Amino acid sequence: MLGALKDNIRNWFLPLARNIPLSPNTLTLIGLAVSVIAAIEFARGFLILGAFTILLSGIFDVFDGAVARANGLCTAFGAVLDSVCDRYADALIYVGIIYGLISGSIVQVDFLSIPMWLWTVIAIIGSYLVSYTRSRAEAAGAREMDVGIAERPERLIVLVAGALTGMLGLAIIIIVVLTHITVIQRLLHAKRALA
Repeated sequence: MLGALKDNIRNWFLPLARNIPLSPNTLTLIGLAVSVIAAIEFARGFLILGAFTILLSGIFDVFDGAVARANGLCTAFGAVLDSVCDRYADALIYVGIIYGLISGSIVQVDFLSIPMWLWTVIAIIGSYLVSYTRSRAEAAGAREMDVGIAERPERLIVLVAGALTGMLGLAIIIIVVLTHITVIQRLLHAKRALA
């Protein structure tokens, strides 16, 4: 849903991106390292610091593509590396949250008699299935699979908003719902595209 906005932001930063002396792949790896820090902050129960660290990671995620476009460095491997690092970053952040919940660093509130750490596991599953559904459908020949209401930017915005407002549990529940709706949207789109 916000994919077009992310591309527009990258285009705005193209003039600045031409002057960044780091390769796109280096920026991708730095973004992953920043996500590791975000995971550690969540594990320690520092939700606001974790949220701001996710935002910092997002800046690197924007600049890696902008630098690649600005300097003619777009490669198939760079796209694969970016996608793999995004999956690692997502998982690490959620694992940090799970650790914080189980250790008591983050106050855990059950929802529907299910502990929040388990909701977070379901959020990880949903997040991965959003990406997997797209990749698998595109491998089968479907086009324009970037459909759905909860791509990665939307999920991170919900997570950051939840952490900043002290409503992390609600944010995780929203991510669970939205990711699984997105999977269904993508499956239906793939069914039409591959029929």
